[in-house]
Amino acid sequence: MNTAASGVPDQYFSDFPASLRYWRGKRGYSQLRLSTDSGISQRHISFLESGRSQPSRELILKLGMVLDIPLRQRNVMLLAAGYASAYQERNLSDPEMQAVKQALDFMLAQQAPYPALVVDRLWNLVMCNEPAGAMVRWLLDMPPHAPIPRDGSVNVLKLMLDPNAMRKHIVNWEEVCADQLLWIQREAMSDGPGSEATALLAELGAYPGIGMAPAPNLDRRALPFLPVTLRKDGVELNLFTTITTLGTPHDVTVHELRLEAFFPADETSAAWFKARHQG
Repeated sequence: MNTAASGVPDQYFSDFPASLRYWRGKRGYSQLRLSTDSGISQRHISFLESGRSQPSRELILKLGMVLDIPLRQRNVMLLAAGYASAYQERNLSDPEMQAVKQALDFMLAQQAPYPALVVDRLWNLVMCNEPAGAMVRWLLDMPPHAPIPRDGSVNVLKLMLDPNAMRKHIVNWEEVCADQLLWIQREAMSDGPGSEATALLAELGAYPGIGMAPAPNLDRRALPFLPVTLRKDGVELNLFTTITTLGTPHDVTVHELRLEAFFPADETSAAWFKARHQG
């Protein structure tokens, strides 16, 4: 699934009242609490949700901040009310994004010899360091120098959960599956019905065995992270990952980028990555 920035968010709600009701309910806000936190009268909020009052552009942006609505969805609310988008959505190749691209390149380089990659909100690959590319080639039996597309055309979740791709090498794939699906489920809930995230969730759910994947067990005493165990060609690697986001962005693309860094969970795994990187 290619989710290259189009500059125009998809319309997931038929009108502004529907989107406001959705986000207020999603955040667990009563009209009274939203009134208190936003400084907007409860009567006016009621009129906004019923369509009896037309919101101003400034009011929509204020409600978006109070309800902590993702930037993409704030644009959707503005469009639903008849206003232009407030937040731009640019490609990482745009000149204005050069500083962001350089920062991400630096973080990816610092992660070597261990893998790291940058994905968008739907986990489409947009950047990765060489150790990540090498790990993908190894797991997928690709030629050593085969190019790894970094234009958003490769979906990392599909690679991990497809039984014909990486999943066959993930020893604890059921646990990894449950953990990974939480990310896209959150996006689907944020986007609402008819969204790309909802379609991707349905596609992933159709993979064999995904419907039987267990929910994360948060009550058990275990490691403070979800381990990912890979096994291929007699090699077993024990890893865990961290997710980094860029704080306080004003661009939809930057707001949705995530950097996933892989770390070895034992010395044997660390030595394997170091040896391959040096070689």
